[in-house]
Amino acid sequence: MALLSEDEQRQVAEAIHRVERDTDAELVTVLAPQADNYAYIPLLWAGLLALVVPGAVNYFPGWLTAYELTLVQWATFIVLGLAFRRPAITTRLIPQSVRHWRAGNLARRQFLEQNLHHTEGETGMLIFVSEAERYVEILVDRGISARIGDEAWQSIVAAFTRRVKEGETLKGFLECIEACGEHLKEQVPATHERNELPNHLIVLD
Repeated sequence: MALLSEDEQRQVAEAIHRVERDTDAELVTVLAPQADNYAYIPLLWAGLLALVVPGAVNYFPGWLTAYELTLVQWATFIVLGLAFRRPAITTRLIPQSVRHWRAGNLARRQFLEQNLHHTEGETGMLIFVSEAERYVEILVDRGISARIGDEAWQSIVAAFTRRVKEGETLKGFLECIEACGEHLKEQVPATHERNELPNHLIVLD
């Protein structure tokens, strides 16, 4: 999974700069390759299947001894535990609700870690993307939410999510920033020049 290049990150920063000239909102963008390494998921599934396999084999009496069944159980756990660690397989083993819950938690932590709740006028705005989960979220502080309802961001998030699924993360960022800027320019117009938070795209490890 390729994250954005330096040139693409520069384009995101320039888009934020253009928007912030017309609004008091402080935009911060965060891109994560994935919200969690989900290391426990392969082991969980391998453990469950390892418990089931000996029982299924035991339906055919006389095939294997108790010692051999134990070996089958251990072999099943080890082989599946290794196989399920492949990212393409791990992703399919995780329910979407779990993936989105983890990504949503990371987005909220980033809102706090990037000090978006300490801006003048409470006008911080986070545009968060987690690529592995195909997850996009827009979080705003009270100075913005008091003037713009959550429904204004829903179609923007939906459009951005489609871009991420299509592998067009950069295009999604640029379109999202521009669309957010239209709302912000109208409802949270610039009253004075300031730039409290960095404009560059924050890429998490």
